[in-house]
Amino acid sequence: MAKRFQTQLFVSRLSAYTTDRSLWQLFSPFGQIKEARLIRDHETQRPKGFGFVTFECEHDAQKAIKSLDGRIVDGRLIFVEVAKNSEEVKTDMNSKKADESW
Repeated sequence: MAKRFQTQLFVSRLSAYTTDRSLWQLFSPFGQIKEARLIRDHETQRPKGFGFVTFECEHDAQKAIKSLDGRIVDGRLIFVEVAKNSEEVKTDMNSKKADESW
């Protein structure tokens, strides 16, 4: 079964000065965005340095990855990739545990 490209992107290594609005503005030239959000610390409400951007269509998400992955933004080298769903994260964690047991 072919893996379907997703429209939600994971953006890491963001500056502490990045806001939800600046994240939206950074990605908006590539297409229609459904959502752009930073993940924040529950206690301090400070951004943790990563977030998610969801596009309306896969083609726009692919354009954003090609253009922004490995780019310097606000003095930081950022990485942009397709976000993993919770099942993929669990599988990755289980395979790492199996590798460590050897």
